Amino acid sequence: MATTNLSYYDKKTIPNAKTFRFGIVVSEWNPDVTRNLEKGAIETLIACGALKENIISWDVPGSFELVYGCKRMIQSQKVDAIIAIGNVIQGETKHFDFVCEGVTQGIIDLNVKHDVPVIFCVLTDNTKQQSLDRSGGTLGNKGIECAVAAVKMAALKNIARKSESIGF
Repeated sequence: MATTNLSYYDKKTIPNAKTFRFGIVVSEWNPDVTRNLEKGAIETLIACGALKENIISWDVPGSFELVYGCKRMIQSQKVDAIIAIGNVIQGETKHFDFVCEGVTQGIIDLNVKHDVPVIFCVLTDNTKQQSLDRSGGTLGNKGIECAVAAVKMAALKNIARKSESIGF
């Protein structure tokens, strides 16, 4: 379990995102958490050089719907990476387990089946406070970390595509 803020990054080690297009799919459930994650992601993408007009953001009702939202974004938008943002908090039933497993496996499947990296920015916490701590609180903002991952994966995708075009 994280006990320190992991949202600090060295901008010099991040590729410039000026030529990349990013998608963000955000769960409307627990908006006090998901909107903070989205804000952190967008601010970080822009800080890394992304143009505001090259960031597309869609809402879906809950975390379970993130997979479908990301799939539709892959199919209908030309993006270099997508960040799936959600929040699931442990309750008294097994619903938490099913949602977490379904979303995780769905995002894995999208990464395996498609050529657009989908970054997992779904907080799966035991308490609301843990989610708040990880969405701009004492432990940083996972949206920042996922935006950095999205930039790095978009760069990797484009490097791989260039290598394929010259026969490697």
